[in-house]
Amino acid sequence: MTLEEARKKIIFALDVHGLDDIDRWAEMLADKVGMFKVGKELFTSCGPAAVKAVQRHGGRVFLDLKYHDIPNTVAKAMLEAARLGVQLANLHALGGAEMMESAVTAVHKEFSDSERPRLLAVTILTSSTVDTLRQVGIEHSVQDMVVRLAWLAKASGMDGVVASPLEIGLIREACGPDFLIVTPGVRPSFASADDQKRIMTPAEAVYCGADYLVIGRPIAKASDPAQAAESIAAEIADGAV
Repeated sequence: MTLEEARKKIIFALDVHGLDDIDRWAEMLADKVGMFKVGKELFTSCGPAAVKAVQRHGGRVFLDLKYHDIPNTVAKAMLEAARLGVQLANLHALGGAEMMESAVTAVHKEFSDSERPRLLAVTILTSSTVDTLRQVGIEHSVQDMVVRLAWLAKASGMDGVVASPLEIGLIREACGPDFLIVTPGVRPSFASADDQKRIMTPAEAVYCGADYLVIGRPIAKASDPAQAAESIAAEIADGAV
């Protein structure tokens, strides 16, 4: 894998607080990463302007709002995300097949396949464990739930899932080689695990079949963030096949 191909697999988690911060990070990393993740905190603070700020610097966007509501509401929200020109947008697979199918139908109706974002379903959060699932009444293992939800997402027309790197192989087996897998819970060797429970190095995750890696603090907290991003890309390029 070339270094440029490796860079495109990195999604930088833009966990900042305002438009000035977006401009600073987007300018610094636009040619070092493949995409920027705009999540709940930033979108609640800045709204669609956060997406537009990234795009002004030539950046691509993963809108990570994890919609989970009645089908009609989620379909309309996903359609608005598509209209923002983002490349990835997601919802919670736990919302069920009807919710996912409604979102897929709404986006496909208005956008061609080449213009629309890829629609992702969140399976089980990387902070979850068997104990935290049991607390909310889910008795299945994390792995069983991830595979079940990934299969349901594919059957509902979704393009891929957000899942821990430790479940990549199981998802590939259940959903095939063309199903997108976006993995948080990725930490290079020089970074701490923080609050992620199910983690893997970037090279390992890509080797196992991850399409994109969401990486935040290992880049943001580095003394030289641009160099940290380059080091991660080099690790991916050297370790992936």
